[in-house]
Amino acid sequence: MLPVKRSASQGEVVLSGCSIKKNCVAGLLASPSDTSDKPGSGGGSSTGNTNDFTIGNISTTRAQVPIAMSTGDGNPSDIDEDLHSRQLAVYGRDTMRRLFASNVLISGIQGLGVEIAKNLILAGVKSVTLHDEGVVELWDLSSNFALTEGDIGKNRALACVGKMQELNNAVLVSALTTKLTKDQLSDFQAVVFTDISLAQAIEFDDYCYTHQPPIAFIKAEVRGLFGSIFCDFGPEFKVLDVDGEEPRTGIIASISNGNPAMVSCVDDERLEFQDGDLVVFSEVQGLTELNDGKPRKITIARPYSFDLEEDTTNCAPYQRGGIVTQVKKPKVLNFKPLREALADPGDFLLSDFSKFDRPPLLHLAFQALDKFVCDMGRYPVAGSEEDAQKLISIAGEMNDGQGDGRLENINPKLLRYFAFGAKAVLNPMAAMFGGIVGQEVVKACSGKFHPLFQFFYFDSVESLPTAQLDSNEFAPANSRYDAQISVFGSKLQKKLEDANLFVVGSGALGCEFLKNLALMGVSCGSQGRLTVTDDDVIEKSNLSRQFLFRDWNIGQAKSTVAAAAAALINPQFTVEALQNRVGPETENVFHDTFWENLTAVVNALDNVNARLYVDGRCLYFQKPLLESGTLGAKSNTQMVIPHLTENYGASRDPPEKQAPMCTVHSFPHNIDHCLTWARSEFEGLLEKVPTEANAYLSNPGEYASSMRNAGDAQARDTLERVLDCLDRERCDTYQDCITWARLKFEDYFANRVKQLTYTFPEDAATSTGAPFWSAPKRFPRPLQFSTSDPSHLHYLLAASILRAETFGIPVPDWVKNSQKLAEAVDKVIVPEFQPKQGVKIVTDEKATSLSSSSVDDASVINDLITRLEQCHVTLVQNFMMKPIQFEKDDDTNYHMDLIAALANMRARNYSIPEVDKLKAKFIAGRIIPAIATTTAMATGLVCLELYKVLDGGHKVEDYRNTFANLALPLFSIAEPVPPKVFKHRDMSWTVWDRWVMNGNPTLRELLQWLKDKGLNAYSISCGSSLLFNIMFPRHKERMDKKVVDLAREVAKVEIPSYRRHVDVVVACEDEDDNDVDIPPLSVYFR
Repeated sequence: MLPVKRSASQGEVVLSGCSIKKNCVAGLLASPSDTSDKPGSGGGSSTGNTNDFTIGNISTTRAQVPIAMSTGDGNPSDIDEDLHSRQLAVYGRDTMRRLFASNVLISGIQGLGVEIAKNLILAGVKSVTLHDEGVVELWDLSSNFALTEGDIGKNRALACVGKMQELNNAVLVSALTTKLTKDQLSDFQAVVFTDISLAQAIEFDDYCYTHQPPIAFIKAEVRGLFGSIFCDFGPEFKVLDVDGEEPRTGIIASISNGNPAMVSCVDDERLEFQDGDLVVFSEVQGLTELNDGKPRKITIARPYSFDLEEDTTNCAPYQRGGIVTQVKKPKVLNFKPLREALADPGDFLLSDFSKFDRPPLLHLAFQALDKFVCDMGRYPVAGSEEDAQKLISIAGEMNDGQGDGRLENINPKLLRYFAFGAKAVLNPMAAMFGGIVGQEVVKACSGKFHPLFQFFYFDSVESLPTAQLDSNEFAPANSRYDAQISVFGSKLQKKLEDANLFVVGSGALGCEFLKNLALMGVSCGSQGRLTVTDDDVIEKSNLSRQFLFRDWNIGQAKSTVAAAAAALINPQFTVEALQNRVGPETENVFHDTFWENLTAVVNALDNVNARLYVDGRCLYFQKPLLESGTLGAKSNTQMVIPHLTENYGASRDPPEKQAPMCTVHSFPHNIDHCLTWARSEFEGLLEKVPTEANAYLSNPGEYASSMRNAGDAQARDTLERVLDCLDRERCDTYQDCITWARLKFEDYFANRVKQLTYTFPEDAATSTGAPFWSAPKRFPRPLQFSTSDPSHLHYLLAASILRAETFGIPVPDWVKNSQKLAEAVDKVIVPEFQPKQGVKIVTDEKATSLSSSSVDDASVINDLITRLEQCHVTLVQNFMMKPIQFEKDDDTNYHMDLIAALANMRARNYSIPEVDKLKAKFIAGRIIPAIATTTAMATGLVCLELYKVLDGGHKVEDYRNTFANLALPLFSIAEPVPPKVFKHRDMSWTVWDRWVMNGNPTLRELLQWLKDKGLNAYSISCGSSLLFNIMFPRHKERMDKKVVDLAREVAKVEIPSYRRHVDVVVACEDEDDNDVDIPPLSVYFR
C-alpha cells in the first residue's frame, strides 16, 4: 500500500481557498469519481489548521503548516513494491525508508524548481513544500510544465501545488507564499534554493550548517544556457554507499602461505577489486583463520588474483573453497559553508574536458551576475550590449580583486552570451539540472551515493545558432516562448515550431521528451507535427517515473495518454499518437514518405534491437537521430547526425555473458544461476508444456505428424512432458495439485541432488586427477521436506495454486490456512528414491542441450504418440489447459512467489545465500533499474542538442555525447566520433551515403554504370537472394532484364505501391582486384 499522509505541526503554509481542477482530453485523463478511500488521498488525520481543496475529483485535506522534521530513520509505512520496484532496484529498502521520512523545501518555483519537485515527489519523500513569493508570468510557461495561461497572475507555488500533488498522493505537497525565515528551515532535512541572492544564500546556509543536526543546503540556478549548483551537507556528512554498486565478489581457487598472501580466484570472471579495497573471507577450508569476518586489505589487485596484507606463512595450508567479498565502508565528507567556499571553492566537478578552464570563469560570472542584480534591481536585458558590458566590467573588477586567484582571461564573448540569457530559464537546462539537483537531495536525505562536492558549473553555448543575430531578434513577442527567444532569437523559434519530429517510445524517456518538446514549442507551429508511437500499455510500476501517467490511466495506451497530457501542457502542441511497434512489419505505417518528411527522430526506447532498426532507418533516409538511455543512476546520450557523426550501430557493447547450461542445471554457484533455473522451470511447467498440450488437443493428427517429421531428441522430450502433464501428472482436484507440488519438491530438491552426488561423490576426481568438486562447483545436499518450515509451505502454496490455474481447478479458501495445507500435504505418499547407475549428467560447459539423441528416437516417438492418443480419450470433452505467462509486476498472482521459492530451495541445496522476493524479482524479472532523476537529466541534455539539430548549421565539434553517473557523480561529455571515410579514385563516402541510379536500368546497364566508376561488380544481392554472381554462368542470361524485375522474380520482393525504388547490395573490386565497400545502391524504376 502507499504510505499514508503524515501529521503536520504549526507553521505558515497558505493554501486558503485554492481549488485546482484537473483538465480532461477525450476522457483519457479522467479520474474515477471517488478515490477518497485510497491511502494518501486525504483520509489520514492532520494536526493544526487545515484547508480543504480539490485536486481533480480527489477531496484532499492539506496542512497549512510546514511538516515537523523527522529524524530520517523513523517508522514509515510499508513500501509499495509494485509502484517503486524499478526505484527499489536502484536504492534498496533502507534508502527508500529514509526518503519516506524526509521533508524537503524548494524555494523558487520557476522551471528549475518545479523539475526538482517533480523528481522528488516521484521518488516518494515524505513531504515537499513549494515556496515562492512571485506570481506567474507568461514568461514562465516556456519552462514550467505545471502552469497554464490561466495561472498568470497567481502565486507560482499555489498554481503548481495541485498538479504536483497528482504525481504521488503518498507525498504531502504544500505551498508557502510568505517571506521565508531562517527558523522555518529547521522543519526540513534538505532545502533547495533556485532563485536567491548570494547574501541571503550565505545567511540561510550559515544557519543550516550550524543547525543540529545540519540541514542539507543546495543552491542551484539556470541562467539561459548556463547553470550552477552548490551543495553543503554539513561539517561531517556520512556517505553510507559511495557508488550504489553491489559489493564485488570472487570464488577462491588458491591461497598461498606467505607474506603477503596471494589469493587466486577462478577465471570465470575478472575481479573488480582495486588496490586498497577491504575484503572478507568465508567458506575457506584449510586456511580457516581467514573466516573470522575481519576485513583485510588488498595491497596489489590483478585481473584474477590479488595480494593480501596478511602473513599466512604459519597458517594451515589452503585446501579448497572460499568466497571473497568486498567490504564497503562509509565515507565522511567535510563540507565548507558557502561563505568560505566562494573564496576557496576547491576542485570543481568537471563535465566537459574541452572546457577544463570554464568552471573558474563561471564561478566568477555567477557572482558578477548577483552583483549586477543587486545593483540594478533586474537581470540584464537580452540583446542589450550596454547591460552585457556592465556585467563584463563587474566581472573584471571582481577578478582583479582576487589576488593570486585572478584569471588571466575572463572571456568577454562568453560573458556576453551569459548576460543576454541571464533572465531566461530554459526547459532543457531546467530538466537537466532538475535531475541532478533532485539526486543530490536524495543523497542528502539518505546517505546513498556520493554527493556533489561542492560546486558544479555547466554551459551549452554550442547550442546557440551559428549565424550572428541582430539585437531585435531577442525582442519579446508576447508569447509563451519569450524566454527561449531571448536566448536563441525568433528565427530558431520558428524552426522549432515547424519541425516534424518522430518520438519512438513514450515510457519514462518518452514522457520527459514530450513535456520538454511541448514547453520548447517544438511542432507547435502551423507546419509542425510530432508523431509518437508506443505499443505498450500503462502499468502501476510506470507511475514512479513516467510522470504523465496517473493511476486511473493503468491499462490505457501509453502513447495516447502521454500525447494528451503533453497537449495540456501546451495547447498548441500538434501531436499524433500511434500504438505501432517500429520495425520491418510496420513499414506500411512508417513508410518512405513518412521518413522522408521528418526533420529529426528522438529515440526513447528500452532495447537494443529496436534502437538498431531506427538507426538503420535514419541512416537510410539521412535523418538526425537523438539517442539516449538510462540504467539506474547512469545515463548516456548519443547524437547521430547525417554525414557528421558515426551511427548508433557503428559500435556495440559486448554481449552479456551467459552462464553455461550445465552450470545452471547442475552446478550453480550463485543466486543468479538459481533464479535463471527457477524461471526456466516456471515457464516450462506452467507455460510451454500446457501450450504444447493445447497444440496437441487442438489438432492431434497434425501435431503427431509434426513430431514424427522432427524425429529428434527434442521432439521426444516434448512428447514425454506433454504425456506426463495429461496423464501421469494430470490434476483433477486441488488435492492432486498439492500432490504434484509435493512430488516436484522431492524431485527437484532431494532426488536430483541424491542422483548427482551418487554419480559424482564428494571425493570424485576428474580425468586429470583434480577434485571434481573444486571451485566454482559447490557440493550440494538434499533437502528434507518439513511442514514446520514456512518456506516449504509457501513453495507448496504457490506451486499448487498455479498448477490448479493451468487445469482450471478452483482454489479452495482453506489452502491459505497453513495448518490445513500441512494436513493436506501429509496425505501425500512420497516414493522412496534409489539412485541409478549410468545416469549421464552433462558437465560440458559448451553443451547447448541437456537432451541426448538416440538411435531409436523415432520408435520412442511413435510409442509416445500412441500413449498420448490413449490418454486423450480419457480427458473431458473439449478439455484445454490454461497456460500461464510470467508476469513479474503483479504481486497477487503467485508467479514471483513460486520463482523465489524454487530459487531459494535450490540455493539451500548448494549453500548459496538466499534472497527475498523483491531481489528475486529484480533478477528473474530482468528488471532494468530506473529513477526519474536520471531520465530527466538525460532528456535535458538531448534537448540541448536538438537546438543544434534544428538550427542546422553546426559542425561535429559543436555536438556533444554524454555519459553520466549521478551516483558518483561523474559527467563525461565529448564530441561525437566522425564516420569512417571510404575512398576510391576521386570519390569518397561514409556510411551515410547511398548511391542512386535512375532510369529503371537493366542488370547490364547497372554493371556498366559501376564499371564507369572503376568498379567491377562480382555479386549483386537483394534481401537474402543473389540477383547476379559472376561465378554462375546462368546468371548471364539475366543481363538484359530490369533490376526491379529480377528483384520481384528472384528475390520475391513485394514492392509497395508507394515505393519507387529497390535496394541492392553490390560486392565490388577495383582494377587491382581489391575489395571496395561501396554504399548501398538504390535503383529507381518509376
